[in-house]
Amino acid sequence: MEIAYKIASLTKSNCVVYVKNSAMVAVGMGMTSRVDAAKAALRKAEDMGLDTKGSVLASEAFFPFRDSIDSAAEAGVKCVIEPGGSVRDDEIIEAANEF
Repeated sequence: MEIAYKIASLTKSNCVVYVKNSAMVAVGMGMTSRVDAAKAALRKAEDMGLDTKGSVLASEAFFPFRDSIDSAAEAGVKCVIEPGGSVRDDEIIEAANEF
């Protein structure tokens, strides 16, 4: 989680990073929405034959909606780290706890 969060904190806005076994397996950034960045990262990982099951998802800023968490769960992400700050933080935490 620490590696994923450090990478995410050094990238462009609306960034998400997927890390597995201490290696970045997907990154999405510079998109107009965080969920689009997450989907782009997962699509690229899939295109390259990289497995995201068991990975960690990090974001450089809060998740405004649970859609990114739902996408992460579908991809097999096991934990999520983000700084919080959304008016919907309780909903985001609840979504993460569901998975």
